[in-house]
Amino acid sequence: MASYKKNNSWTYPDTRVNIGKTPDPKKHQIISFIKSGIRILGYFLLPFSLLLGAGVLILSEIVGIYEELV
Repeated sequence: MASYKKNNSWTYPDTRVNIGKTPDPKKHQIISFIKSGIRILGYFLLPFSLLLGAGVLILSEIVGIYEELV
């Protein structure tokens, strides 16, 4: 078991922090709004065309994955 010295900061010796790339909150917000718009469109289309509505909802999930990578 590792022993830790009293540390007055929030970090610990075994904590790894990747500071190389920080998320861009503005891009994340914009993509989130786009994803929400696509999702609303998908739910609107469901009563008219199940296949088209489902396709648009799947597209919104793909945009959601990209949103988390920004």
